[in-house]
Amino acid sequence: MGALTYLRRLASSKPAAPPPAAASRRPRVLLVGSPNVGKSALFNRLTGRYVAVSNYPGTTVEVTRGRSKALEGRFEIVDTPGMYSLAAIGEEERVACRLLLNEPAYAVLHVVDAKNIERMLGLTLQLIEARLPVILVLNMADEARRLGVRIDAAALARRLGIPVVATVATRGRGMAELLGALDAGPHPAAGRVEYDHELERAITELQGELVGIDTLAPRTGALLLLQDVHDEVLHLAARLGGERAGLLAERAGQLRRTLPHSVHYHVTLATRQQAQKLLAQTAAFPPIQRVQFRERLSRLCMHPVTGFPLLAAVLYFGLYGFVGRLGAGVLVDWLETHLFADWLTPHFHHAAEALIPWPLWRDLFVGEYGVLTLGLRYAVAIVLPIVGTFFLAFSILEDSGYLPRLAMLLDRLFKRIGLNGRAVIPIVLGFGCDSMATLVTRTLETRRERIIASFLLALAIPCSAQLGVIMGLLSAHPAGLVVWAACMGGIFLLAGHLAARLLPGPGPSFYMELPPLRLPRPANMLIKTYSRMVWYFREVLPLFLLASVLIWLGQVSGVFGVIVSCLKPMVRALGLPEGAAVAFLFGFFRRDYGAAGLYDLQHSGALSGVQLTVAAITLTLFLPCIAQFLILKKERGWRMALLTSLVVMVVAFGVGLAASTIFGLLKVTL
Repeated sequence: MGALTYLRRLASSKPAAPPPAAASRRPRVLLVGSPNVGKSALFNRLTGRYVAVSNYPGTTVEVTRGRSKALEGRFEIVDTPGMYSLAAIGEEERVACRLLLNEPAYAVLHVVDAKNIERMLGLTLQLIEARLPVILVLNMADEARRLGVRIDAAALARRLGIPVVATVATRGRGMAELLGALDAGPHPAAGRVEYDHELERAITELQGELVGIDTLAPRTGALLLLQDVHDEVLHLAARLGGERAGLLAERAGQLRRTLPHSVHYHVTLATRQQAQKLLAQTAAFPPIQRVQFRERLSRLCMHPVTGFPLLAAVLYFGLYGFVGRLGAGVLVDWLETHLFADWLTPHFHHAAEALIPWPLWRDLFVGEYGVLTLGLRYAVAIVLPIVGTFFLAFSILEDSGYLPRLAMLLDRLFKRIGLNGRAVIPIVLGFGCDSMATLVTRTLETRRERIIASFLLALAIPCSAQLGVIMGLLSAHPAGLVVWAACMGGIFLLAGHLAARLLPGPGPSFYMELPPLRLPRPANMLIKTYSRMVWYFREVLPLFLLASVLIWLGQVSGVFGVIVSCLKPMVRALGLPEGAAVAFLFGFFRRDYGAAGLYDLQHSGALSGVQLTVAAITLTLFLPCIAQFLILKKERGWRMALLTSLVVMVVAFGVGLAASTIFGLLKVTL
């Protein structure tokens, strides 16, 4: 939506209610900065509350708030989504800009990666020009020193006119100095960026009309209007009144067309030149030397010739070896056989027979679909070790800095399916939890990208528990595992390509900060794994138990019998035993629940290698679970959620039928 249309519509409507956080009586401290500079780690240090510190862009999707434990709770600390400039482009930047420009702040902590300060200081200059109370936080100072970057924080503070503090948030270094700067009181910034003559002329003409908007410096407001930024920022100008705001937006468009380059180009050039002048007087950088090992490895991860073999190695050793063989093989076998079959399940049966005299109610707890013998067993013995090993492997990838390089590697491929490298984040997260990943699709820039990513997550991305169970089942049939993986990859690319062709819209753009490659820190890995395991027990375990209750109710009422009867012809058409219909029905409650149902069938010898491969393909593509469906409805609406589910179900059985037919014609044995 253009500025003129939006301003006229907004000025004629009722004023929007302030966000709930605006009612907080505590002085507000905002953490802002590019993705992957350590804002979440700093938030944790300031509040004592854990937020997943992920070594890839886009960690903080929603705004996170907490009290400042380190300052006796006197401040509200707000961790904002990542942003690169005040001219918001993506959804994350819009949220951060709205917080900066709409909600008065006691202090704005601009967190930067100290070794990349030259690229990030431009936003600091913009924040100062906006007259915000800025404190510059030079985070990752240890890595900067190790690379030979020397920054005179005191000299930089004098030239910028704001406090500058060097920190290492993951280790708590520099926190005393930062707390002292916060405790000293607000630091109103005063400064401006000198732009070229053409842009200065346009700013001068517009800024006089913006005097009186107390949360926005007129000079910054003029720049935002000239850049035709998104609704969340433009609505500030609507306070001027309908016709006046409309005329101002129209004049901004006229001035924008007189500039020789885009406003973004003029702003970027000016801020970069000013940053270079400042750093020439306050910092020293090492001379260009022989490329270090980590830099060479970083380039190898992103080069098409070497990047894909490295990715294959990560998938083989990380997912197949660690999650599939250790988690879904060794750990599941021990828990299933020894803990439950030999010890817990007999005790459950004895206790139920002694305490519950009614067979119907006894079946609720220890029957074929009992809460203890099915729900608890699936959750603890089959899914828990798989989820745990996946979370640990995922934490290693996060903390190492590999994921952003994977995004760079896959950017060209993803553009062919209407996405860009940034979509690697929700897609990879989908291998952990598709529901969480569907929420993370809001970090993508356009509605078209969000729809495509949500559809692909519902169709071809198995969650960690389902993936682990399937890999564990197929680990005894390596050829079947290769066929399953090839089928999933092909369906993912084909479905994405068709979706990109059917959905109109411009091609996606891509930008991303690359963190350094580093050895994962054991403390970070363990904290992240532990927090996600706690999430699993709080959020997922109750769903397994609830699913058992619903299945019991379905069995008692006969509803599930009818549904299973309807599924049996479809299952027989796939060449599978009729018992697989129950696994597909379970898959609707939770995708990993259905995969665990296949485990029981395979364990009883009811599935051959070919049948197991066909079942794994079909079930992976099958309907999203209830939780993902509800998230999809929340993010995309009822119509898109129902349409996606219908298409996914048709594709799942269609591909399964095709695979079964081809195996039969070729007389394949796996």
